[in-house]
Amino acid sequence: MMRGRDGGQKKHLVPSLCLIVLFLGFLVLYYGSFFGPRGQHANSALEYGSRISRTIGWSNVDNGEVGKSEESIFGQEDGEDGLIPKSFPVCDDRHSELIPCLDRNLIYQTRLKLDLSLMEHYERHCPQPERRYNCLIPPPAGYKVPIKWPKSRDEVWQVNIPHTHLAHEKSDQNWMVVKGDKIVFPGGGTHFHYGADKYIAHLANMLNFTNNNLNNEGKIRTVLDVGCGVASFGGYLLSSDIIAMSLAPNDVHQNQIQFALERGIPAYLGVLGTKRLPYPSRSFEFAHCSRCRIDWLQRDGILLLELDRLLRPGGYFAYSSPEAYAQDEEDLKIWKEMSALVERMCWKIAAKKNQTVIWVKPLTNDCFLNREPGTRPPLCRSDNDPDAVWGVPMEACITPYSEQNQRDRGSGLAPWPSRLTTPPPRLADFGISTDMFEKDMEIWRQRVENYWSLLNAKIRPNTLRNLMDMKANMGSFAAALKDEPVWVMNVVPEDGPNLLKIIYDRGLIGTVHDWCEAFSTYPRTFDLLHAWTVFSDIEKKGCSVEDLLIEMDRILRPTGFIIVRDRKPVVEYIKKHLTALHWESVANVDAEPNSDSEDGESIFVVQKKLWLIDESAKDVA
Repeated sequence: MMRGRDGGQKKHLVPSLCLIVLFLGFLVLYYGSFFGPRGQHANSALEYGSRISRTIGWSNVDNGEVGKSEESIFGQEDGEDGLIPKSFPVCDDRHSELIPCLDRNLIYQTRLKLDLSLMEHYERHCPQPERRYNCLIPPPAGYKVPIKWPKSRDEVWQVNIPHTHLAHEKSDQNWMVVKGDKIVFPGGGTHFHYGADKYIAHLANMLNFTNNNLNNEGKIRTVLDVGCGVASFGGYLLSSDIIAMSLAPNDVHQNQIQFALERGIPAYLGVLGTKRLPYPSRSFEFAHCSRCRIDWLQRDGILLLELDRLLRPGGYFAYSSPEAYAQDEEDLKIWKEMSALVERMCWKIAAKKNQTVIWVKPLTNDCFLNREPGTRPPLCRSDNDPDAVWGVPMEACITPYSEQNQRDRGSGLAPWPSRLTTPPPRLADFGISTDMFEKDMEIWRQRVENYWSLLNAKIRPNTLRNLMDMKANMGSFAAALKDEPVWVMNVVPEDGPNLLKIIYDRGLIGTVHDWCEAFSTYPRTFDLLHAWTVFSDIEKKGCSVEDLLIEMDRILRPTGFIIVRDRKPVVEYIKKHLTALHWESVANVDAEPNSDSEDGESIFVVQKKLWLIDESAKDVA
């Protein structure tokens, strides 16, 4: 009898288990990232973008290529239930600082095999579609509209970045100080306790520049500050008409770049690891490292050679570190090896004082070509494109100059500010004539005037500070804003012409990016995003429009603006998502007046609402 009853139970048990397994499998497929980061809290981040993408026929095929249905989603009727969401889920508030492609939780959960000694864990590793947090990032409790520039250089609201560990850890170095409801930045750094302004003047004095001004009469305009801390060095350079790309990883000193951007100082999350930095060759006149904790001698000097790739002919590298003074045996050993390395790279000491040394690169290839045969590091191969940067591994080789650099005995660039409007020599790399360059400037000057007239009712002086041009072309959008108190992150698509070198040659800054992925920045970073045909471009690539809308919401500050300039069907499609995104329309006009073309360009301006925060938050700064 017992055996018979057991057999009956087993008969019923097997189908039941099968049903349970099928049900669980359905849940996993439907919710995608339920068992992804944060375990039980991940169900607050439903994979809306990717599910909608699959519904309308877009897919990521097995070989990693992106596919797309023949029919464009723009201009479709709503037809299918749920195609246009009425709302997007809100991420758990513990994800209020999520950077999807720099999320260490993702690395731990996917068990990526990375070399920690090479800093690979600080490089970009983007989530697969099933692990994306396609939800709206909430601001922290009590969030306030950021303090306006130029006051923001020196103080920010503590509730916006509620992290004070750096203030305690660097309390003896004047990085930052907590004062009431604000965090104050006295301008100090690990190597310049008495202020970045005095340190900058000291560097200029070492180089005998006129009036101790580091811009050297406009010859130095673009600077790369690696291991930048909270970017006070870059912040204080701005008053000298120098713009710095302040670079630091999201490492043990977390939130450095978040503080920099909250202050209104240009900055980017990145690391000298195994991949090239996302900047073309010969982008910077000056590089800086102050106690940046980088081992420049590792892997045959590969990191120093990456700096060499980025520096222009005659460019400087200022290195402030105990090794430069060589006070003990270990420092002396490092200094000796580093001196030998830079000598083989043809760098010369321009100045050396106390714990700071400034090296200068040669103006031509002559020194490289006159080295003894077999000298290391070698020159890079002729087929090594020095401007290819998106996911390209670094190489331990010297990047030689172009024929134009050799002929001009330098970069051939005009001093700032005439550099902004003077056609740079590298236009020839793209077959762009002087007339085309000047016409582009005039077109974007008119367009920016039009944008500002549309925004006029919504903005006051200094409302805007951090701007991004999501498809920057030659940088003429940013150039048209020269007299405004703003800076622009110029973004060039990774799969198009690398016009970023024209942008840097004009004295502007930017990066390369693929808008099918998340940008390397914290949430609530930019005051205005300019998207010129960006949505049309990603549709052609088969990427999710909803994913991009959510990403734009992530990096946009509450009360910030988006200017979409794209085909009319694109704008109509975006309009359907305004309620779900908590955005509101500011203006919608034809890009070309009196144009009846259904597929013509339209300008759509939206503003992000201040949501899920204390209603008493006021723009009091």
